[in-house]
Amino acid sequence: MHVASVGVSKLCFLSSLALCGLLLILIPAFQAPQSRRGDRPRPRAQTRPSWVGGSGPGLAAPPGHLRRSGTGLLQERSAETRVSASGDHEPWRGGGAHPHRGGPDGGLLLGGEEGGLRGLGGGSRDPLDPKDVFIAVKTTKKYHQSRLALLLQTWVSRATEQTYIFTDGEDKELRRRAGVHVVNTNCSAAHTRQALCCKMSVEYDKFIESQKKWFCHVDDDNYVVLSSLLRLLASYHPSQDVYLGRPSLDHPIQAAERVKSDGSVSVKFWFATGGAGFCISRGLALKMSPWASLGNFISTAEKIRLPDDCTIGYIIEALLEVRLAHTYLFHSHLENLQKLPTDTLLDQVTLSYGGFENRRNVVGVEGPFSVAEDPSRFKTIHCLLYPDTDWCLARTAGGNH
Repeated sequence: MHVASVGVSKLCFLSSLALCGLLLILIPAFQAPQSRRGDRPRPRAQTRPSWVGGSGPGLAAPPGHLRRSGTGLLQERSAETRVSASGDHEPWRGGGAHPHRGGPDGGLLLGGEEGGLRGLGGGSRDPLDPKDVFIAVKTTKKYHQSRLALLLQTWVSRATEQTYIFTDGEDKELRRRAGVHVVNTNCSAAHTRQALCCKMSVEYDKFIESQKKWFCHVDDDNYVVLSSLLRLLASYHPSQDVYLGRPSLDHPIQAAERVKSDGSVSVKFWFATGGAGFCISRGLALKMSPWASLGNFISTAEKIRLPDDCTIGYIIEALLEVRLAHTYLFHSHLENLQKLPTDTLLDQVTLSYGGFENRRNVVGVEGPFSVAEDPSRFKTIHCLLYPDTDWCLARTAGGNH
């Protein structure tokens, strides 16, 4: 019995040693995942959504030598503007924070350094049908030849069913070329607050009648990159409250609201400058109706004594309490357009060019037309976007660069 007991003890002892050895081998393996939990997570690679890179339905993809960089960001502060009650915008070159960085009062920011375009969340990323967009071009009769003819030759020729021209005088040649898409507002041709608001009022009413999903306003010195516009709008849903554009100030505007019987009340709000263009969803546009439809827009503007684009911002931000989504993808002639990186030009939604006071303020892009032949650079941009255009092909075949 004693010998058997000793044998059993030895067996138990050896078994214990074997178990301990096994545990020593397994313990590090069990501890490794726990030790890694304390490590700082690695940042995810910033990738561009797949829907950003392609072209919209029926729109040509950009040529390889002008590649999309994935950022619509204007890296350096441009000459921004201050707005006056007359409707004129004065260059702003003040210091302080970047005008479009957003912040607590600045709304959302689009076209940021990480690349890609971001929506409000929950929006559709399916391709947007171009027919769902209503593009209003504001012009005046004296610019039909010098400005509007260039737009009809370039980007408007690719968006004839979506584009409506709002002017202030009859023009038989323009009517022949654009037909019912020319709207004579019968507003004054003067560049005054009242005249500008009169045209915007007609634009709004025509959009509501159209039943389209998106309202986009541009001026007659804007080039609209249609594929970029469709991609931007596709990141939202038209039933959402969406107000997209670029502020012309580095702070919210302050206006005196003359609606109280005991005097004026000061209100602050952001607005997207009409000189760069802006877009509004149908859902939000319908909510604007009490202050914008059937002539109410003009009355609303008179209460704050500010021009059309400011009144849009007042209705949306101050009255409806919907924040402007700031974006870098819209551009007016009051910026320093030469600072826009060449490899991002086809990512922008709108481009512009300098007027009489600064003819050299144009985007820096090379192509089949010289600056003397194409001072706005719109023809050159158009040929880069749509190289199959007949007059682009003719210029390329002729060997003139």
